[in-house]
Amino acid sequence: MDSKRHKALAAAMGARIAQQRGSVGLTQEQVAEALRIGPEAVSRIERGVVMPSVARLVELAEVLDCPAEQFMRHASDLNTDLALLVRSYLESIKKSDRQFVLSLLESTCNHLKGR
Repeated sequence: MDSKRHKALAAAMGARIAQQRGSVGLTQEQVAEALRIGPEAVSRIERGVVMPSVARLVELAEVLDCPAEQFMRHASDLNTDLALLVRSYLESIKKSDRQFVLSLLESTCNHLKGR
C-alpha cells in the first residue's frame, strides 16, 4: 500500500474511532485508561497519526461497544466494503424509503460519471 493511501486509511479509521467514542460518551482519557495507554496515544490514533494494530482495534471495539470491523468498513475504499456499508444503511430504514435512497444514489453516480 502506498504512503498516501495508508495515511488516508489511518485518518478515516481514526475519525471513525473518535466518532464511536463520542457516541458512547467516553473521553480520550477514559479510553486510554481502559486500554492501559496514555491519552496522547489515543489522540494519535484518532488523528490518524498512528495506525492501530488488529489487536488494538479489537480492544478498542470492546471498550467502545461495537464490532471491530466497523472501524475498517467505514475507512476502507474497497468496493466490497462500501457495498456492505450501503447495505447496512439500507437495512436500517423502512422498505418504502429504500427506493428513494437508491434513486438518489443512482442520480448522484450518473452525475459524477458525466464530469
